[in-house]
Amino acid sequence: MTTPEPLVLSFAEIEPDTVALVGGKAANLGVLTRAGLPVPPGRCLTTAAYRSAVGGALDGVLDELDATDPGDTAALRALAQRARELVLAVPVPDDVAAAVRDGSETPVAVRSSATAEDLPGASFAGQQDTYLNVIGADAVLDAVRNCWASLWTDRAVAYRAANGVDHRSVLLAVVIQDMVQAELAGVMFTANPVTGTRRQSVIDAAPGLGESVVSGAVNPDHFVVDTDTGRIIERRTGDKLHAVRSLPGGGTETVAAAADTSGTAADAPAITDDRVAELARLGDRVERHYGAPQDTEWAIDAEGALWLTQSRPITTLYPVPVRRTHADGARAFLNINLAQGMFRPFTPMGASAVRVATGGVARMIGLPVPDLRDGAPALAEGGGRLFIDATTPLRSTVGRAIALRLLGVMEARSAVVVRALADDPRFSLTRTSALPFLRRAVPFALRNGLPLRAAAAAVSPAWANRDARRFAAGLRAQAAATAAKPVERLDRAEELLGTTFGPTAVRLLPLGLAGAAALGLASLLLRGHARPGEIATVLRGLPDNVTTEMDLALWHLAQRVAADDDAAALLRGTPPADLAERFHKDALPEPLAGGLAGFLTEYGHRTVGEIDLGRPRWAEDPTHIIGVLANYLRLDDPGLAPDTLFARGAAEAEAMIEELSGRVSGARAGAARFALGRARALLGIRELPKYCFVVVLAAARTHLTAVGADLAGRGLLEHPDDVFFVDLAEARSGLDGTDLRARVAERKDAYNRELGRRHLPRIVLSDGTEPEAVATGALPEGGGLTGTPASSGTATGTARVVLDPVGAHLEPGEILVCPSTDPGWTPLFLTAGGLVMEMGGANSHGAVVAREYGIPAVVGVAHATGRVESGDEVTVDGTSGAVSVAADAEHRDDPAPVR
Repeated sequence: MTTPEPLVLSFAEIEPDTVALVGGKAANLGVLTRAGLPVPPGRCLTTAAYRSAVGGALDGVLDELDATDPGDTAALRALAQRARELVLAVPVPDDVAAAVRDGSETPVAVRSSATAEDLPGASFAGQQDTYLNVIGADAVLDAVRNCWASLWTDRAVAYRAANGVDHRSVLLAVVIQDMVQAELAGVMFTANPVTGTRRQSVIDAAPGLGESVVSGAVNPDHFVVDTDTGRIIERRTGDKLHAVRSLPGGGTETVAAAADTSGTAADAPAITDDRVAELARLGDRVERHYGAPQDTEWAIDAEGALWLTQSRPITTLYPVPVRRTHADGARAFLNINLAQGMFRPFTPMGASAVRVATGGVARMIGLPVPDLRDGAPALAEGGGRLFIDATTPLRSTVGRAIALRLLGVMEARSAVVVRALADDPRFSLTRTSALPFLRRAVPFALRNGLPLRAAAAAVSPAWANRDARRFAAGLRAQAAATAAKPVERLDRAEELLGTTFGPTAVRLLPLGLAGAAALGLASLLLRGHARPGEIATVLRGLPDNVTTEMDLALWHLAQRVAADDDAAALLRGTPPADLAERFHKDALPEPLAGGLAGFLTEYGHRTVGEIDLGRPRWAEDPTHIIGVLANYLRLDDPGLAPDTLFARGAAEAEAMIEELSGRVSGARAGAARFALGRARALLGIRELPKYCFVVVLAAARTHLTAVGADLAGRGLLEHPDDVFFVDLAEARSGLDGTDLRARVAERKDAYNRELGRRHLPRIVLSDGTEPEAVATGALPEGGGLTGTPASSGTATGTARVVLDPVGAHLEPGEILVCPSTDPGWTPLFLTAGGLVMEMGGANSHGAVVAREYGIPAVVGVAHATGRVESGDEVTVDGTSGAVSVAADAEHRDDPAPVR
């Protein structure tokens, strides 16, 4: 026989792993009590009591909730109200009522403790109700029933629906805790929730019960404390106009400051510096016990005793990136994901692949890398994203100059943060001589023929492009070579990743750099003679850009389909997922079947977020591409056809070369014309190194899929694709017989949590600080936004905010507003009227393709996806970098992106 679950547990009896029985809040109070921290005594009425009382009363409502769209707020509100009414109407079983009444003689706080709150992955704070200063057994029983009903408040139901939490999986326990009649109370974060800085305690305090601070009903005193020293580094005295106090007969009241009996003037601090330091020490004890920063609530009673009434993890902090190789001192980590236009996290295997590739590059340039699977020494990981430790370059004159130049064209806002870090004494220059850099760089460049290849490209762009294409074709053939046994396939994947990326970069990068050098020379020659945006016009319609060629190939396929009435009707009227399934079954008609097959033969190794090897390629799942094709059929204005726009852009570029070179005279004119022509002829190659790397990743993915099939067949994985939720070393251990299923389940949970993260730091320091958050000033007034000009021209249209391009719909002429882009996004550009990106610089992928199509674009626009909503009228000025939202659009301050 199984032991029945207890109805009541004292805090001291609560084990840390009993969240399903006592809920998150009670579980944390149990942990704190058992750790000897000053928690007011109490007990928990467990979820067994809730189940006993509610039983199946909510089955019908739950069925309806399952069928309700999470965005249908009206329906959710109606169902939440029905659920509350049903819970309040159920009779409380006698044994539950007896358990509640026992020991309910003194004033208590009755607090909801749901099984989905105060957890490491999500706080769900404030979703259920709390009742303070409850006196008498009957009143406590009423409060318990109301707590149960609060599991179904409108806000709780909407929050669960929005976060994909199954309503059936959430139960409610109730904390019944001795009431602290606080003279002073508040909240304390053991890390700075705004800047991310660890070892800073942030304390808010006000007279009376803590409810006034938690609810935001009062402006409290605010302190930021250096946890290690106890020094107050920031203070702000609040007005504290109101206080919440207990009533003698039960319940609470809000009193004005003048009526408050605490003796504290509203304009004076409510708490002494000594008490602030004591609180910081208490918070430090709590954080050390949990091993993670905490959001706590505290109270000080009339006798001066300090109590801890709650603790939960701070779930909004971005994890501090971790290097696999040790590094002392303060570090500055640059977000690789954002620099590459990838907002989502890497899969574990995708991150492992990049580690091996960067490890191979590091070895190639002479850095010690004992194990390729650890990656380059400067590589770090945090929050499922990859970072590069930029500390050493920041402390070097040459390194800082190179970093600023690269970031200036790739991720302009990161360059701003790096410049600000130059004033931080922790990142002051320690290497002012260029000699150490030259001693390493010059022999490497000569040994690999980099100057010769760059010079040859400048002399003959036609040769450079032929050579680059021959190399890419050879690499595709090499990558297609297969192996037989699973262990051989794993070996082949690691070999491809570790030995091809570095040589590919060495072979191709000098060609594109020759174009960049030519553009820089032209800019110098035309300084004072070219207006803003004119030199960028020269880069429209660049030839030999593999990403542009891909987009135009898809457009031409759309034209062939549009010419066939039956195929066009099928594409317009059938969901893309259904067509993808029919494609794999060879059940599509021509010209759709053959055209799609041809496109995927050439470009099927690409996808959105393609530098993550764990992402399915278009050849595996063409749903996104089919959806884009259907969208192209909506473009019925021949003047807006992408190939027409591309040809027009190329003609405008050639005309601009003549215009600009005509503004100077003599040899300078000829040099400017030559430099602009060379830049135009060579810069298209810049997309090819990444294209080749993605070829390698796709080939490695094919091998690893076979490894996954073997592991799934042996019962060591649930599904073949689960191999992408382990790393290369773990896959090898799986081939040796290790069961990987539990590890995969844990990794998937972490990955799915990170998919929901809506804020990523561009740079984060080793103490958790986000420098951009520290330096952020006021946003422009009136709905205006500013960023980096990326593609000249002005466009006004309806905004379409897109966080994930897969399945996204973009009407012709709409302004695409997105966090970032990589080549997998660019098919959407063909129908866009303009582009606004939160990330990126003037030479990022999105900027390059936007220029080539002549789409006005502004990149590096802070909070764009939160301050613009789909449907707003937006004007994009790609010359000045301004983005304006129509005056009648609601002014929004919340920076959270929207779908």
